[in-house]
Amino acid sequence: MSEVGTYTVEDGGIGVVAIDHPPVNALGIVTRRAIDAGCRKFADDDAVKAIVLICGGRTFIAGADIAEFDHPPIAPTIHQLFDLIEAIDKPIVAAIHGTALGAGLELALICNYRIAVPSARVGLPEVSLGLLPGAGGTQRLPRIVGVERALELMISGAPVPATKALELGIIDVLAEEGGLREDAVALARTVIGKPAPRVRDRQDMVAPARGHPEIYADFLQKNARAFRGFKAPGNIVKAVEAAAEIEDFDAGMAREAELFAELLASPESAAQRYYFFAERETAKIPDIPRSTPTVAIDTVGVIGGGAMSGGIAMSFLDAGIAVTLVEASREALDRGLAVIREKYQNSAQKGRMTPAQVDRRLALITPALDLAALAEADLIVEAVVEEESAKKEVFARLDAVARPGAILASNTSFLDLDAIASATGRPDRVVGLHFFPPANVMRLVEVVRGARTSAEVVATAMALAKKLGKVPVLSRVCAGFIANRIMGERGRQADRLVLQGLTPHEIDRAIQDFGFAMGPFQMMDLVGLDVPGRGDTERTVAGDLVKADRLGQKRNGGYYDYDDQGAAMPSPVAARIIADVARARGIAAAGQVSSEQIVARLLYPVVNEGAKVLEEHVAIRASDIDVAAILGYNWPVFTGGPMFWADMIGLRKVVDGLAAQDIEPAKLLVDTAARGAAFTR
Repeated sequence: MSEVGTYTVEDGGIGVVAIDHPPVNALGIVTRRAIDAGCRKFADDDAVKAIVLICGGRTFIAGADIAEFDHPPIAPTIHQLFDLIEAIDKPIVAAIHGTALGAGLELALICNYRIAVPSARVGLPEVSLGLLPGAGGTQRLPRIVGVERALELMISGAPVPATKALELGIIDVLAEEGGLREDAVALARTVIGKPAPRVRDRQDMVAPARGHPEIYADFLQKNARAFRGFKAPGNIVKAVEAAAEIEDFDAGMAREAELFAELLASPESAAQRYYFFAERETAKIPDIPRSTPTVAIDTVGVIGGGAMSGGIAMSFLDAGIAVTLVEASREALDRGLAVIREKYQNSAQKGRMTPAQVDRRLALITPALDLAALAEADLIVEAVVEEESAKKEVFARLDAVARPGAILASNTSFLDLDAIASATGRPDRVVGLHFFPPANVMRLVEVVRGARTSAEVVATAMALAKKLGKVPVLSRVCAGFIANRIMGERGRQADRLVLQGLTPHEIDRAIQDFGFAMGPFQMMDLVGLDVPGRGDTERTVAGDLVKADRLGQKRNGGYYDYDDQGAAMPSPVAARIIADVARARGIAAAGQVSSEQIVARLLYPVVNEGAKVLEEHVAIRASDIDVAAILGYNWPVFTGGPMFWADMIGLRKVVDGLAAQDIEPAKLLVDTAARGAAFTR
């Protein structure tokens, strides 16, 4: 017995190495030592004829200990442990429940046999950390499933259900739910004395790809857009090609190690590993202990039948929470319900859910035309028009209708939550739940903490967001909160540049080359030019485009014209409007501006605003700002977010760049740069 391992012998000479290292049995040094000790013990025991490796708790080994990546290796390393296991001349069975991910699946592939309960999932998600499976995964998985399927599995990183893994040959046997240990021991008994298969010795699944480099070239070309900016996918492809082309397994492993080391040292992987921890850090609130009680949310009311409220309703329905959807008119209510039904039916047609699942979700909706229907709801989410007076009116009515103890939430994206809460007699029960469109898809929820929001309500909102499968980021009250506030600076600077003579295409291309999926003007055309800037008092290009009945992609084009297939083209009409606005406002042309300068002009102010958000204690930590930017605005994750990116390029460079734009740097930014410090380290 070790700190996290127990070693027992079952009838028939089956040695069982059982690991229990909560929460996920990560393959860190403690777990490695326990497995090493158990395997050595049973390898040297002549009475033991076969070995079963199994885990306690909620999962099999769910991956390596990522925190170890930035430290010198400690023996036994993963490779040393795997070499030991592979050299044992007794059959070894990996018994899988929960998840076997990353190094966990690589460990299972080292074993001679794999058995899993049907609810288990397996996968190699290292690509999400900017890495490749570096413990033999790129060499062994292709030998089981073939080159093409291995590429798909490793590039997506998505876990595969055990039933599918059985079809692919990753799993050899399915066990009964609740009977994994017994079935694994029984399997071990049946293979005693038989030749123990090793994945490394197989060639049948990789040999057909040998000598066909077009497989990899075609794969890269097909996914060129998705891979843009990421380094890991290309190295994964190279490693899988090595699995097929290099018959000597150890030489293939050496190639994998070389490609892994290259990724580990890359800024892209550093950013993605930073983000991995940043996303998990958002749940930690210094002044609200984890032990803070939360309110049970079993029934929810959603007010407003538009696209946003429909998406919010679907988020709750997907989590199995009953929703009463309230709209002011029967026509609007029917339209909202029809949109929800259509979205679910489309998902079913694409195989993403079954018709029965669609029916279960739709059965959870109760339509209503009166706020009185929300009298017993545990939580009520308001998603009406983004006007303070309208929201205050709704909250005043809710205050009279909602039961005592109910939580009242606003989906406002810019407005003063405290002003909205003042319309009620329960400001301690009011919180912001700012979903991002489409709400049922986007993972970010900004939980907005008002001046009087109780700790219980904040804790409930944070926990609820996680239950919905979202990532909650806590924000204090300010105009735009975190994501909209900081990214609004990018839009303002884009407007300045376009009025100084740059074309929307030049600006969008520079931002896309940086790593964004689309530039600011493409995004505005997609969202609709009639949505932002409703309160503008100054003449703007967007305002003039709307006056010309150009609303973006949804009507007549916007900053771009669009062909019948929806492809964007330069717009002479927009160019004329831009020139007219610049002339009316007396803005002179800027001359030649490079792509690098465009990026600095648009994104340095985002960093600056992030520093102000920290100064004002709107956000708890810099990493929360990065999470909000990445999940809310698709800031490229391989840069780590605006604050991490600024640290990487140097805060002094950002300060100097802002000064060159006649923008006053935030005091926190200046002070941090002067100390040679960083926001995210």
